[in-house]
Amino acid sequence: MSKSFGILFLCVHNAGRSQMAAALTRSLASANVVVLSGGSAPASSVNPMALAAMEELGISIADEQPKKWTMEMLHEVDVVISMGCGDDCPILPGKERLDWEITDPAGQDLDFVRRVRDEIRLRVEEFLRERQLLAI
Repeated sequence: MSKSFGILFLCVHNAGRSQMAAALTRSLASANVVVLSGGSAPASSVNPMALAAMEELGISIADEQPKKWTMEMLHEVDVVISMGCGDDCPILPGKERLDWEITDPAGQDLDFVRRVRDEIRLRVEEFLRERQLLAI
């Protein structure tokens, strides 16, 4: 059995970008990939437009709840991918960190959120392909 590979997606509110990235990764990655998400200032609920945009792909994030990132999460993963939280996202020495510049979909309409979702999907696919973590 192969060792697991952990990914932590972070954004400010853990309500849109990081939730969509985590759900897309879970749907596209091989079984040994562990996916977590968190935020520096979590919202009270997932962005309803993000929920709708993901439902269009047949992926539900309805049961997800925004949560604050923790040191335990950081220690559990191999790479941290931040999306617009800047200095509010943690840096752990020796931990790989990538910054994806992706516009915050908060307060935007469904068409806008679809574009954000599709950008995230392309980045997730590319990341998984490069790391040979795509499900086949």
